[in-house]
Amino acid sequence: MFELLLSAAFFIFLYQSAWTLIALWQKDNGLADIAWGLGFVGVAAVVMWNRGNQSGWIYQVLFGMVAAWGLRLSIYLWLRSRKRRQEDFRYANWRKEWGRHWVWRTYLQVFLLQGLFMWVISLPIQLAAASAVPVWGIWQSLGLLLFVPGFLIEAIADWQMMDFKKNPNNRGQVMQIGLWRYSRHPNYFGETLCWWGIGIYALGFSLGLWGLVGPLTIAWLLLRVSGVPMLEEKYRNDAQYQAYVKRTSAFVLWPPKTGA
Repeated sequence: MFELLLSAAFFIFLYQSAWTLIALWQKDNGLADIAWGLGFVGVAAVVMWNRGNQSGWIYQVLFGMVAAWGLRLSIYLWLRSRKRRQEDFRYANWRKEWGRHWVWRTYLQVFLLQGLFMWVISLPIQLAAASAVPVWGIWQSLGLLLFVPGFLIEAIADWQMMDFKKNPNNRGQVMQIGLWRYSRHPNYFGETLCWWGIGIYALGFSLGLWGLVGPLTIAWLLLRVSGVPMLEEKYRNDAQYQAYVKRTSAFVLWPPKTGA
């Protein structure tokens, strides 16, 4: 088991180091977002390769879940980045704050820290790979029942936002239609459902219980650290957004308040 976990960690270290060099060359730490989803696909591929011919189709379904989530997310972020004229505001602000230390802090605080979270969040598939393949059971069924709607919610929310931003008449406006009418962050809600689906699916494997640290971590990141809080802070002084806040759920899809 430990050799498999170490192989995933070593892959992540090399992968994130390579992306650091690319980001420094392009002077765009926002590339870390594109690297994020693909990194999980790489981890899943590494641990599946280590299993060899003993993976079994139940494990391959788990691999497919992680790969589908990671590939879709990275492709979406790559398409979005092609139209972006400048570095994402989060990374641009950090670059200014770091001053002459921005190179090594980019490596440590953006890419290696992201790599650490990647390793922790991907624990469900790593630990499943270290387990004997079970027969199909309730945990696999429940996991898929969470993953599929979560994947669709995240994909639809991202597509709706991209389509909204294509229209120049919407510049400076707050997205409040489609799934965004029912949640201020439906993409993050969908992503959280995806990873709880993956974590619960992995409970069917003997070591899967420890893998729940993965969905717990991504939920904490999105709700308390780099997801919802950062974007909410960005629009703290935007009157239109604050009116949107009063009537719209922050995370879970929920009917908007009337009269707010």
